[in-house]
Amino acid sequence: MDDQNKNLILATALSFLVILVWFILFPPPEQTEAPATEITATDGTAVQTPAATTPVSGSGEVPALDTNAPTTAEAPRVAIDTPRLKGSVSLLGGRIDELSLKDYRVSLDADAEIVEMLTPAGSASAYYALYGWAPGTGLNAADVPGPLTEWSLESGETLSVGNPVTLRWSNGGGVTFRRTLAVDEDYMFTVTQSVENGSAAPIGAAPYGILARHGVGEDADLPGLKNFFILHEGVVAMNDGTLSEIDYKDVRKFDIDPNEGAQAEVFQNKSDGWIGFTDHYWMATLIPGSGSAFKAAAKYDDRRKIYQAETVLPTMTVAPGETAQVTTRLFAGAKEWETIRAYQKDGVQKFLDSIDWGWFFFLTKPIFWLLHQLNGLIGNMGWSIIGLTLIIKAIVFPLALKSYVSMAKMKELQPQMEALKEAAGDDRQKMQQGMMELYKKEKVNPAAGCLPILLQIPIFFSLYKVIFVTIELRQAPWFGPFRDLSMPDPTSIMNFFGLLPWSGPEVGSLAATILIGILPLLLGISMWLQQKLNPAPTDPTQAMIFAWMPWVFMFMLGSFASGLVVYWIANNTITFTQQYIIMRSHGYKPDVFGNIRSGFSRGKKADKK
Repeated sequence: MDDQNKNLILATALSFLVILVWFILFPPPEQTEAPATEITATDGTAVQTPAATTPVSGSGEVPALDTNAPTTAEAPRVAIDTPRLKGSVSLLGGRIDELSLKDYRVSLDADAEIVEMLTPAGSASAYYALYGWAPGTGLNAADVPGPLTEWSLESGETLSVGNPVTLRWSNGGGVTFRRTLAVDEDYMFTVTQSVENGSAAPIGAAPYGILARHGVGEDADLPGLKNFFILHEGVVAMNDGTLSEIDYKDVRKFDIDPNEGAQAEVFQNKSDGWIGFTDHYWMATLIPGSGSAFKAAAKYDDRRKIYQAETVLPTMTVAPGETAQVTTRLFAGAKEWETIRAYQKDGVQKFLDSIDWGWFFFLTKPIFWLLHQLNGLIGNMGWSIIGLTLIIKAIVFPLALKSYVSMAKMKELQPQMEALKEAAGDDRQKMQQGMMELYKKEKVNPAAGCLPILLQIPIFFSLYKVIFVTIELRQAPWFGPFRDLSMPDPTSIMNFFGLLPWSGPEVGSLAATILIGILPLLLGISMWLQQKLNPAPTDPTQAMIFAWMPWVFMFMLGSFASGLVVYWIANNTITFTQQYIIMRSHGYKPDVFGNIRSGFSRGKKADKK
């Protein structure tokens, strides 16, 4: 093996290891916006009726949530039933606090429960949405509906697609509040809040929405958090076109905001935006009406251990005898590409950015789009990954061709290079100068072989990101034992690579790392065969390093998502084929089997010594 090939393989290994360690030690920093001042309304953009909306000083105070408040479990409820959702709305506070996703189960077990998205106060890791009005002129806290208001059902029976429900509450002073809830066929709720002023004086109030999480847990089925360095989980917000991602640990570090009465980060949105909480595959997001100015805030109450995302619209002034209303939306469901993209087209600003595409978004987005399209045609994500590999290799083939041609020319120059080494002796500077003159004369670029490797690294990590974060890969089957390409290979030497009727060692355990499955084994073999296109280096130390490299990678990548290993195997196989054909076309016939035999021969000789 010549120096060029040895350097290429070494560069591959070192580049991979360096970037892997870099991602672990230095995860991408969170994007955050500087705290903004509280919104003061200047017009009536939030009002959808002829009622007056002159601004009130301040926007009222959003009530604090209390973990000691009465549980909502025993309160009267209105059922939610759609093709994709089931749950209920509590009439205590009018909370949307029971919601499960019919299309998703917590595991692949036949009796696995469906995923719970929202859970009521009083339950483990409570997570819910509620709405209300912050009091302004002519009103106090008791005059507006809040978290513990007992609403009555005015119309509707079950909240379903095309069948909204309306809740009603009167404050006893002539003011009536209504809340109409509607839901579409996916995961979007429409919340219309209205206030009817039957009193003799004008009143002012600011509509708000709250998402609350009580004590984020570690159990991934709740849906919980995984704390992976490559994945953002926590607050996600769009503020006038700027994305903010704040991890839960950073939310806990917020300074006290005296205007909010809690640890808070405040965003002022001039026209469009949204805010909420995102998990690995699920998300709940408050979405005020398009074109409406609003204040958004992420908060943390350390005493009650409550994370809170909220939106507050400008204060609305309602004259006697008038009615004002405002409509906002709530997304609560799975982060599906098609669904999120449809809502973005429907006016939710940059909603696709709620999916964590990472630093290489310019690669992850098109790679996922292509993979998604292939899966739509093929109907199997495993074969789609192989199809994606073929397309990527075809796109970069011109660059790879130049690389392989350069490597072939380097082989042709090998006798001249050996002559230069002998002539130079121990004078390394003279040898280097001679080689540079030789490269220039023969028009050979010794670095050309590195280009495909350098290009492959961001593609590899982009695909890693796509397979890891997108719900379309969650529990996506290939064939046989490969029922979830987002998880490591489930086969093992223990179950004879899936042929015996028992499971392998637990994923993530030391035994699973050692007793690898069939996919990591094939990965190691494919890398080993690539090495055998060329003779092993004559230096014993280098020969040993390169001999061990495929098997080190085999164990190192064995714990990665099986979909990623499928890609790497396909990539190695195609690369081997391309390089073999190109080398043959330039008059060099790789002696693969001869190199394998010589490798074993050297191994036997070393054992005898």
